[in-house]
Amino acid sequence: MKLLAFETATEACSVAVWDDGRVLERFEIAPRRHAELALPWAEDLLAEAGIARSQLDAVAVGRGPGAFTGVRLAIALVQGIALALDRPVVARSTLEVLAMRAEGADDARVLAAIDARMGEVYSQAFVRTADGLRALDDARVCAPDAVALPDTADGWVGVGTGFSAAEHALQTRLAGRFTHIDATALPRAVDLARLAAAAFARGETLAPERVEPAYLRDNVALTLVEQAALRASKQAAEPGTPGAV
Repeated sequence: MKLLAFETATEACSVAVWDDGRVLERFEIAPRRHAELALPWAEDLLAEAGIARSQLDAVAVGRGPGAFTGVRLAIALVQGIALALDRPVVARSTLEVLAMRAEGADDARVLAAIDARMGEVYSQAFVRTADGLRALDDARVCAPDAVALPDTADGWVGVGTGFSAAEHALQTRLAGRFTHIDATALPRAVDLARLAAAAFARGETLAPERVEPAYLRDNVALTLVEQAALRASKQAAEPGTPGAV
């Protein structure tokens, strides 16, 4: 099968082509340049693979969570291409895509976490299986201190910028439960393409108009009141600050 994949939910812009098991990818950390890069990269990769658009069997998208503009861009691109070609879409969670970056054994437990800004992280737990990944809980957005692992087992693997958010709060609190943490990992279209190819083979596709983003939260920015409360809580937690615990 032949598939084109877009993952632009974070500061990384990534596009990949799956061609019967061979994967070609473009990846760059390029904040605010996703709209400029994504389509030209797709055209270049298809040309490099020798694939015409009409030969694609499906288009894949990382549906978030992540940056609102990046998630919207990827879904708009994929819907446009899929509608024009009359092809189905394979939509996968960006946290699932990120979890594919994790090192470890085949049965490793993985916590994927993305810096959601505003003092929060997007997170979800997975376990590796023979078929790929199986979710152990639901994706959510919360403060790093509120992230809980779904079982008491140790030996977890952590991936994603959520581990470096809020001065590494998540990594510091749960470090003893993890064997390895990569706080720099970002989701990549090469992993989305692998997940999407397997999902396509299982018949897990959508009509383009049915693809929906996974925002997890509706507010793009904190209100002034929320910003003031966040600053006050950070100040109260600093050593030597009156009232700090």
